Amino acid sequence: MDYAATLLSKLPGASRRVKGVRALVDTLESYLPDDQVQKILSAYEFGAAAHQGQTRRSGEPYITHPVAVAHELAEMHLDSEAICAAILHDVVEDTPASLEEIQEKFGEEVALIVDGVSKLDQIQFRSRAEAQAESFRKMMLAMIEDIRVILVKLSDRLHNMQTLGAMPAKKKKRIARETLDIYAPIANRLGINRLKVQLEDLGFKHLHPFRYRVLEGALKKSKGSQKQIVRRISDQFSKAMAED
Repeated sequence: MDYAATLLSKLPGASRRVKGVRALVDTLESYLPDDQVQKILSAYEFGAAAHQGQTRRSGEPYITHPVAVAHELAEMHLDSEAICAAILHDVVEDTPASLEEIQEKFGEEVALIVDGVSKLDQIQFRSRAEAQAESFRKMMLAMIEDIRVILVKLSDRLHNMQTLGAMPAKKKKRIARETLDIYAPIANRLGINRLKVQLEDLGFKHLHPFRYRVLEGALKKSKGSQKQIVRRISDQFSKAMAED
């Protein structure tokens, strides 16, 4: 039995079966030492227990969302504190668990990242013009003392965009617009092209579904890999939004 399977075998049955857990462990195992992978799995057990009984609009267990956010960060080879924080990023807001409890179990760094993400979630803008303003994005970045906070938040937004299907149409468009006005530009400012391109692509897809399908169809007829097609859609999106 490989190490990942050994670790997973120690989890409760329901926790082992949550979508994405095995893929997350495999990715973590590729670059982190065993003791850090074990710490992350402990955070996962804590998060799964805290979110017990909660579901997403899709009907899936809520813990599948933090796992997906953690996996996105693991793909970028972030450290164990960031991965733990990703798994626990909604625990304080959505469950009875406290920040003090997270600090006691997983350390001050993890607690500070979780707290930073929670504070970002509380920021609200009064108008689209304010959301688009460079000063607003600068304010958000100025609030962040640890870059891992915004990386968790960007990955959180990415997975929410990937799973917008269950949302009402009006809410989809609001979230897509917010993503394009705030989160994609922040990813661009930080030079995180991996996230910027995906956020723009998904934002355009949900905000302008017909234009997206037409553009996607045209680009798929041209030569190029899926990655190149997404990049071209992102480039075309930028031009289209500039014209709006």
